[in-house]
Amino acid sequence: MVLESRTGQNPEHEHFDDRRMEVIMGRLLQVGVLLASFVMIAGGLLYMHAHSGETPNYRVFSSEPQRLRHFSGVFEGIQTGDPAALIQLAVLLLIATPVARVAFALIAFLIERDKLFVVISSIVLAVLLYGFLRPQ
Repeated sequence: MVLESRTGQNPEHEHFDDRRMEVIMGRLLQVGVLLASFVMIAGGLLYMHAHSGETPNYRVFSSEPQRLRHFSGVFEGIQTGDPAALIQLAVLLLIATPVARVAFALIAFLIERDKLFVVISSIVLAVLLYGFLRPQ
């Protein structure tokens, strides 16, 4: 008995079958979360080391500097060794992980020539990128 995939083709002749695509996407999410976790731990340890002698004032809330709210500021902070910038990079990596998953899905659906899912993935990716990159 020959099974057909979602695209209607013989799965033995496809580059990406659904199972393989799910495994790769799962690994992509795992790697993204682990990478963000390691960067966060490194940034947290460096931050604690840099601010170990300070006593926090819990009566006054002070947010992160405005420069860390933009990509360029985060990357400049990393170049200068700012631990807060490294923590911010970890947050950006964590947010970018599902975006990368959608981008991979779009590529996989293009390879499969699945037009409906290419359109849907393109729309989802455009919305995510707009929300992620739009000016504040």
